[in-house]
Amino acid sequence: MNIAIYPGSFDPITNGHLDVLKSGAEIFDKVIIAVAYNSKKQGYLPIEERVRLIRDAVETMGLNNVEVDKFEGLTVDYAKLKGAEVLLRGLRAVSDFEYEMQLSQANSALCNKIKTVFMITKPEYNFISSSTVREIFENGGDISGFVPKSVVDSLMQKKSK
Repeated sequence: MNIAIYPGSFDPITNGHLDVLKSGAEIFDKVIIAVAYNSKKQGYLPIEERVRLIRDAVETMGLNNVEVDKFEGLTVDYAKLKGAEVLLRGLRAVSDFEYEMQLSQANSALCNKIKTVFMITKPEYNFISSSTVREIFENGGDISGFVPKSVVDSLMQKKSK
């Protein structure tokens, strides 16, 4: 079975992330979207909520070969644990490439059996990032075109508390 890990913080998941996930699910037998947990960093949304929101989006999209999980530590160690030999990474713009290339090379140095596959988002998602979504939301802007409805609902509930 050809398994890919799609790691990230997904804080929150965006339509751009989901575009990459959908493309990956069409290529690989199984994709595990793995929410990275960093105990030293406070996320905007708690990790359990991010996992729940991603599961909701995956179910809505009907992606039956996608699993949602969380992990802490090195991505390559998690990939080995799950029997994956591919890391799936999304690129929005040329500016992402340098960072992603360095990350890919570091992962390869740690485990040369694990390869990185880059997927380019559709042009309409090039400017969408989790931090942009958070900034727009925090300043009262409409994020409904950038994230799944469940994310909008969750953030609105968070704001009303």
